This record gives sequence, structure tokens and C-alpha cells, in this order.
Amino acid sequence: MAEWLRDMSVGEWYQTDGEPFEIVGVDIKAEIVLVQHFDGTLEEFDFDNWLELAARPTVPPEDYSGALDIGRDDYTEESDGRAGSGRWDNPLDLLDIR
Repeated sequence: MAEWLRDMSVGEWYQTDGEPFEIVGVDIKAEIVLVQHFDGTLEEFDFDNWLELAARPTVPPEDYSGALDIGRDDYTEESDGRAGSGRWDNPLDLLDIR
């Protein structure tokens, strides 16, 4: 097994000149590296093309919204600044008392 192949594993992030991407699979028998780009697209490289990429390890992005196809507004919580101001604070409010 090649030394470069021992050093990489699923879940690690790499980058070339463009956006970072994550290794999501390595098939040693088929000699394929499967990557998922930040925007969610999948791409596979044979081992020869992977070596030509000269991808270098990088840190994962802090903003995980790319692959999920959501905007920052979709996962940030709106608050009026008061603690416990949500609709679901008291489970007894949900009981239907007759």
C-alpha cells in the first residue's frame, strides 16, 4: 500500500486551489477516492488523478450549511433576548384541559 494512502482516512478535509472537500470513501480494490465538496456534490478520483490533484489537508469549514443546502438564516435561532421566551417552555401549556 502506498504511503500517501495510509495517511488519509474518511472524514478528513482536503483542499486544492478551490473549495475544501471531505473524503467520504476510499475503495482500495477499485483504486478510487470519493469526495464530497462543500456544496454537497460528490466526485470520485482514481488514484492517479488523486495524486495529480496535489490536495493538501485542511481544517473543516466552520459553516456546515453548504452540503445541507440551507442558508445561515435557516439554522440560526431568533431570540428577543429573554431566556425562556419560547413557545415550548412549559409542557403543561400543551395539555388540553376540559
